[in-house]
Amino acid sequence: MNLALKDIRADWVRFLLAAIGLGAILVATMGINGLYRGIVFEALLMIDNIGADLWVVQGERMGPFAETSYVTSALDLRLEGVPGVRTARRFIQFNKQFIVDNRRKGISIVGLDYPKDQGEWLPLISGRQLQSAHYEAVADKSLGVVVGDTLRLGRDDYSIVGVTSGQVDLGGDPLLFVSIPDAQAIDQFVPSEAVLLNRQANRTTLGRGQYKGNVAAVILELQPGADLASVRDLILRWGDVNVLSKQQQRDTLLNGRLWRLRIQILAFVVTMFAVAGGVVAVTIFNMTIAKIPSIALLKLIGSPDRVIVSMIVQSSLLLGCIAYGGAMLVAHQLYPHFPRTVVLLASDHAQFFVLTMLICIAASWVGINRAFRVHAREVLA
Repeated sequence: MNLALKDIRADWVRFLLAAIGLGAILVATMGINGLYRGIVFEALLMIDNIGADLWVVQGERMGPFAETSYVTSALDLRLEGVPGVRTARRFIQFNKQFIVDNRRKGISIVGLDYPKDQGEWLPLISGRQLQSAHYEAVADKSLGVVVGDTLRLGRDDYSIVGVTSGQVDLGGDPLLFVSIPDAQAIDQFVPSEAVLLNRQANRTTLGRGQYKGNVAAVILELQPGADLASVRDLILRWGDVNVLSKQQQRDTLLNGRLWRLRIQILAFVVTMFAVAGGVVAVTIFNMTIAKIPSIALLKLIGSPDRVIVSMIVQSSLLLGCIAYGGAMLVAHQLYPHFPRTVVLLASDHAQFFVLTMLICIAASWVGINRAFRVHAREVLA
């Protein structure tokens, strides 16, 4: 006979309510952690998938993702002559508000260096890649457009020729891929009235301070066998640019822009597990109080303390297992429907399960401590 199961059956309503409460806390904890994982996944999409070995950005800057960066459009011609460089592609990305379906939406415009880069690396779910230097776009499905739709961006209309999935920026806004010239035209668009008021001799006033023809960075792919460090050092000696490797871009983004978010998520997770421990401790303590006469009877008939300890610990672990199993089921059914990507990793589930079990074991001590103070004579109570 398992005393823990018998004890749970005797007060199953309280046990079930406690499992539901603990499960809800675990669902929220999984969601918070999964949301952070999703933000990191979305932030690194461009860095991981675009196929860059090195990023050449504005001197003394860590752009183009961690901070703004502007380099001349002709920089790719200089870089193509560097020994070890196979291809040099220009890159530009910026976020603006546009009217889509009569609603104002934030869109991150990404400029592809057509025809060097037609978007072959994009995971298309419908349509095709860019086949023209002007007025074609590939959009993420979260923008709510389909192949054949037309978007008004700046002063021109753009045809949606392809649709991707999971391509969003750090803020969750969908990415829209166009050619570099089109991206510059969109970025530099200002109303005609503003042009008349702000025109200068050889310069067009732009909202973001970018001069006509500039791009955010130049992406380098190296030849097979080329030494990345040597190529980087050679370009750095020019003095007017900074050169970042793929890993440096990742580290800059994760340890720069996302550092505070990481600390906040960690604080939330610790707080939620502390609350979970409190729920388990209160539940086990109340269950122990309810069965003091039974514990006193066990002591009266000479049952060893390990029997009582085992009963309480097993009840606590069963509570944690049931709550965790329910939380897993709810999380995997609920979070795929969230507007932001929530990444639920098996490694995180394993760590959360171990933490939950440790919390349940630690929380059971309040019940064990109370049981040790029960005397055999209390059976008469």
